[in-house]
Amino acid sequence: MMKKIATIAALSSVALLGGCAAGYTPVSTGLITNVKGPITATEYSGTSKTGTACASTIIGLVNSGDASIAAAKANGGISKVSTVDFHTQGFYPFFGKTCVIVKGD
Repeated sequence: MMKKIATIAALSSVALLGGCAAGYTPVSTGLITNVKGPITATEYSGTSKTGTACASTIIGLVNSGDASIAAAKANGGISKVSTVDFHTQGFYPFFGKTCVIVKGD
């Protein structure tokens, strides 16, 4: 009986924490994550302006922010996009943050 309760508790914990504090990353989310990478690039080469937009999560229960390309463009005053990258940081499963970085003019 005790073994059955322990198994149910373990499976419940995995189900509850399974999606916590994960962000966009080309590698799997580890205990500590600090990864940068590309999202897209255009033929436009101007990079005089940079705009950033972020979203974060706390234990997958409190999620906030706007990490969209549109928000990053607006924050940087960008009308022509050259590149879009991301930066994901986190301490799994407690906290995660992903920022979109747009460069252009």
